Amino acid sequence: MRFTLVAALMGVVALASGATWPRDPRQIAHAAIAAWLVHGVYLGGVFMSIAGGMPAGTSAMLVGLQPILTVFLARVWLSERVAARQWVGLALGLAGVYLVVRHKLGAGADGATLVPIVAALVGISVGTLYQKKHASHVDLRAGAVIQFTACALVYAPIVAFPEPQPIVYTPQFLFALGWSVIVLSVGAISLLYWLLRHGAAADVARLFYLVPPVTALMAYLLFGERLGVAAFVGMGLIVGGVALARRR
Repeated sequence: MRFTLVAALMGVVALASGATWPRDPRQIAHAAIAAWLVHGVYLGGVFMSIAGGMPAGTSAMLVGLQPILTVFLARVWLSERVAARQWVGLALGLAGVYLVVRHKLGAGADGATLVPIVAALVGISVGTLYQKKHASHVDLRAGAVIQFTACALVYAPIVAFPEPQPIVYTPQFLFALGWSVIVLSVGAISLLYWLLRHGAAADVARLFYLVPPVTALMAYLLFGERLGVAAFVGMGLIVGGVALARRR
């Protein structure tokens, strides 16, 4: 439903704003492959691991390896230069992520949950680089229609056959669906692709370290979750790490 709604919404936006549609089938194929990695494998892997019993903190910590993996792959695949100072910044950021989410780490990590979360980590890392290398010149509006349609086509048979649980249309579900469609899939993904188009993949990847501390602060403000000294130290390490990992 998420992919279908985003495709429909962005289709209206693309037609109304006169977006440029790719004519080369290879561009369409590249956009679809990037989407299957960034949206399909990443989102599917995270949700499968959490549904299988992996604590959210554990999944956040494992996916938190994404900046380091992306920088390593960018150096090998895209020949992006990474200075020693940037590696130090990435290491500090990873340590900070651990301190922020360590109180949420727990059991529940076995083969059934580790395989999807590792797939998610590889999917988001390879997918962002694939998007930058092969699909960064596609119009963002038309590209969104292509990418989310491709994901909807892949997920439709999965929902139709192996998924037994029907949707319960509660207000909470509708709010979460609307947020994921408008704020995440339309807003955040468009910003991610815009950043990839205008900067190095390594520079974009380091910003993912800011997700855990911002989430922790929001959980404190909205749900009263307590933040210990270690969490604040971790946030400081993340800010310092992101600053160090930035190109001069």
